[in-house]
Amino acid sequence: MSSNQSKDDRYKARQEKVKRNIDEKIESAQIEKGLLLVITGNGKGKSTAGFGTIARAVGHDLTCSVAQFIKGTWDNGEKNLLEKLGVEFQVMATGFTWNTQDKESDTIAAQKVWQECKRMLKDESIDVVLFDELTYMVTYGYIDLDEVIEALQNRPKMQSVVITGRAAHRSLIEIADTVSEVKNVKHAFESGVKALRGVDW
Repeated sequence: MSSNQSKDDRYKARQEKVKRNIDEKIESAQIEKGLLLVITGNGKGKSTAGFGTIARAVGHDLTCSVAQFIKGTWDNGEKNLLEKLGVEFQVMATGFTWNTQDKESDTIAAQKVWQECKRMLKDESIDVVLFDELTYMVTYGYIDLDEVIEALQNRPKMQSVVITGRAAHRSLIEIADTVSEVKNVKHAFESGVKALRGVDW
């Protein structure tokens, strides 16, 4: 047997083992329900991942809604595209809290959007919801954590929710089905590079 044939046989055996393991997991996954996904961490790309999920869902003709906290005072590429495809947007539109420096007005703005979020979480016709940067609202105390958890747990069975933002509260992580942590390895902004339209926002 040649060394190349031996390598091919070992590769084939490894891949067959991988396939068996995956097939077994697929076979054992029998629960059908909407998912709660939390995308957190200090790296760039959390909102991008959340919007990627919304784009995927829209591509499958699912009904989607988005609530954006913190961001919203400038042109938004995702909103520009997805609204044309029927995705509802509720935007806090106060910008970053370090710009406003007004907790009272930020709390009022956050609560206004949160009321819309609660409506979404009761609507069986909405398949996938994105709460972009919701974690900050909980951290800052603009929205009550227990109220968020209760609304998430009482949503329609097949509705999926994606929550993004840094420092997700451990209670949100505990009730989530899938949690991803985006790690910051390198960021152009730290080297003095301006945010690029169409790539960064």
